[in-house]
Amino acid sequence: MTDHLRIALAQLNPVVGDIEGNMTMLINSREEAARKGVELLVASELLITGYPPEDLVLRRAFISKVEEAVLHLAAKTGDSGPGLLIGAPWRDEGKLHNAALLLDDGKVTARRYKHELPNYGVFDEQRIFEAGPLAGPVSFRGVRLGVMLCEDMWFEDVSETLAESGAEILIVLNGSPYEKDKDDVRLSLAVSRVVETGLPLIYVNQVGGQDELVFDGGSFVLDSDQNLRVQAVCWGLAQEVSDWSRSPDGGWCCADGNRAPGVTGIEAVYLAMLVGLRDYVDKNRFPGLIVGMSGGIDSALSAAVAVDALGPSRVRCVRMPSRYSSDHSLEDARSCAELLSVPCDTIPIEKAHQAFESMLAEQFSGHDANEAEENIQARVRGLILMALSNKWGHMVLTTGNKSEMSVGYATLYGDMCGGFSVLKDVYKTAVYQLAEWRNRCWLDGFKGPSGLVIPENIITKEPSAELRPDQRDQDSLPAYDQLDDILQSLVEDELSIQEICARGHDVEIVTRIHRLLYIAEYKRRQGPPGVKITRRAFGRDRRYPITNGFLRAE
Repeated sequence: MTDHLRIALAQLNPVVGDIEGNMTMLINSREEAARKGVELLVASELLITGYPPEDLVLRRAFISKVEEAVLHLAAKTGDSGPGLLIGAPWRDEGKLHNAALLLDDGKVTARRYKHELPNYGVFDEQRIFEAGPLAGPVSFRGVRLGVMLCEDMWFEDVSETLAESGAEILIVLNGSPYEKDKDDVRLSLAVSRVVETGLPLIYVNQVGGQDELVFDGGSFVLDSDQNLRVQAVCWGLAQEVSDWSRSPDGGWCCADGNRAPGVTGIEAVYLAMLVGLRDYVDKNRFPGLIVGMSGGIDSALSAAVAVDALGPSRVRCVRMPSRYSSDHSLEDARSCAELLSVPCDTIPIEKAHQAFESMLAEQFSGHDANEAEENIQARVRGLILMALSNKWGHMVLTTGNKSEMSVGYATLYGDMCGGFSVLKDVYKTAVYQLAEWRNRCWLDGFKGPSGLVIPENIITKEPSAELRPDQRDQDSLPAYDQLDDILQSLVEDELSIQEICARGHDVEIVTRIHRLLYIAEYKRRQGPPGVKITRRAFGRDRRYPITNGFLRAE
């Protein structure tokens, strides 16, 4: 029996499917831990495959490679250095489990399988994994560790079983994606488990972006008195060391270690966008980004995030004025690009616009002008951006926000063109808040300039798509603060029309927005992925049918 233990929390950024690269990253982290005198290195859920691996784990060849990597890592622990507690998919008697594996003394010394498999929102683990049984602790060098995997911490039965069967320290391996205010929920649940069991708890989360998900890290240690002893940075790589000693009553206590400040509110949203975009571009090996700069706030904020994530040398902006583009929009777009120190090409669309009008003149004859003429302009711009993407290899960054995507205020094959949408889950009112925050704040790690990056006129002027004379967004939509409250009530809270009207909204407006939300589903189904920010992002969080008879019945 030992009375002292040094445990490192490895907050890493794996790449899904890159088994070799993830294994190398873990080996390097273990070598760093060995230099610090660490005895056990704890990594996040499914680190070997990256999280979430989705249907990759259904391929036998993939799982075989995982097993080879785990056995290779296990062999390295035969050097009397740090043991490893890692996450990986694992086959056992023909069943595939989401597993936590303890590697020590040159072999896999223990396995524990995730008991609570989440099956909601972005999670569908019941589709690919078998649930493990409620199990007791694992023994590591004389200490009984109660190992849980992410969702296991959200239910008291797993931790209670571990405590009742002799666990001394609870350890949770996590692949917990970011969403607004979720850090408070995590900490509250961890405190509940500590209070119920009387045991200290180690929480290790991954960091980085994976498709539409982004992970904020924020790994921590709670002592048995619920005090925070160690806190890793949010949104960054970290290896935090926790020093443990056995108290006279036989329990384990953690000494005070590094406690990085938390990140909340609009700052956390901006960092989620930055990290999600950066990793999508880098992990998919794009050389850079193209942003269509309209002179509006959405494209300006998207460009600012892109530059902060990748640096000015990897971002190119393009102005594509039409006959309806105002002089101030052209000037605002140019000024924003200058503030961000990025090149800004100008490609007028008038010739193409005229050519399409001429081509369609016979078919359009006898019909009043409507959105068909407007959408030609958006689609010409989309064609230009995609042509430049094909030529340069850069990915087109889509600039639409959640308010627009909710009500279909975006042109399919036009301004919806692109490979990724950094504002996809950000309502218009939050877009303004983020722009104002970025003009005030610059953080270490931003690759863009400090100070003003979005011209004040872009923030204060009335928004317009500028697809017809004197057009304003509010000609077609209610004020954005009103619209966003209605949309959040419909999308996040699933309130009825009557319940939303009780919040003070006009029934005709709510009914119209309700209809627009549902009939735009076919557009959203064809849109690019984007960073998940809210509790219910469009996509895997919210899966509505395109053909929807219930809409007519409400």
